[in-house]
Amino acid sequence: MFYRLRVMTALMAGLLAIGTPMPGQTKQSKSIPRTPDGRPDLQGVWTNATLTPLERPAEFAGKATISDAEAKAYEKKDTEANTLDGSVENDFNKRTGGPGVGAYNNLFVDRGSELARVDGVKRTSLIIDPPDGKIPLTAAASEQSNAGLARYTRFDSVKDRPLSERCIIGFGSTAGPPMLPVLYNNNYQIVQTADAVMILVEMVHDARIIRLNGTHASPDIRLLFGDSIGHWEGDTLVVDTTNFTGKTRFRGSSANLHVVERFRRVDANTILYRATVDDPSAFAKPWTLEYPFVSTAGPVYEYACHEGNYAMTDILGGARRMESEPEKK
Repeated sequence: MFYRLRVMTALMAGLLAIGTPMPGQTKQSKSIPRTPDGRPDLQGVWTNATLTPLERPAEFAGKATISDAEAKAYEKKDTEANTLDGSVENDFNKRTGGPGVGAYNNLFVDRGSELARVDGVKRTSLIIDPPDGKIPLTAAASEQSNAGLARYTRFDSVKDRPLSERCIIGFGSTAGPPMLPVLYNNNYQIVQTADAVMILVEMVHDARIIRLNGTHASPDIRLLFGDSIGHWEGDTLVVDTTNFTGKTRFRGSSANLHVVERFRRVDANTILYRATVDDPSAFAKPWTLEYPFVSTAGPVYEYACHEGNYAMTDILGGARRMESEPEKK
């Protein structure tokens, strides 16, 4: 009898151990895919396409989240406003290609169809801190950013043109960090090992290599995407990036830009992405954005944009042609 009691006690203890989460582990975290070494498996193809803007629109001032009914109305209005009707004079073409140009059509646009949903509710901005959903730009950075727009009007040399136009990096910080959704090509493929994580970005086939448990390179070594070092905090991959060149000038930032990203796989189909951005020369205080990356079917196809693209010859050639023409009166 005593032996049977001991056996039953041992069996009950074993069952309790199996059903009891380890420290820092929940039922939800146990259900996510994991690599052989027990880390959350971030691998796969993901999309961050969303209608939620980086900064909160004026119509949602004071409202970080909205009801599904409000979201549906906004999504309908946004989609209708940005649907191309074949006219080169519509608002969307004016904003993307200029009047009479018609640079895009619906085939290229991939902004998603909904606002980002986090914790079951729709978000009105990707920025969650500050609470107003706005980038806390310093006055100097704001002036510098406006002055920087002048580079788009210079056509004397290839080097005068923006990096994204030269197909060196994607526009709109699509590769980041921080990584942001843009007009199209919002797909990413993540490959993960015990020593590194690689993020292949659909736009301009950019690739980020995140070294795990390493140290940053010398400050003398500067990279367009910065130097990214990652480590695990429980089930969250934390990525610290410094050593930027200053050429990307994300939202007026300098080479002193510092970004800390967090990747947390919350379920089989979702990675919750959070990034905190800091640069005292550009921002009055650090600010944070958060939104989901959602699993999508692959593969990520080649993006045929490369430095030396013949379109650059046309751009500079068009400028020379305009200079040679007599001024119209």
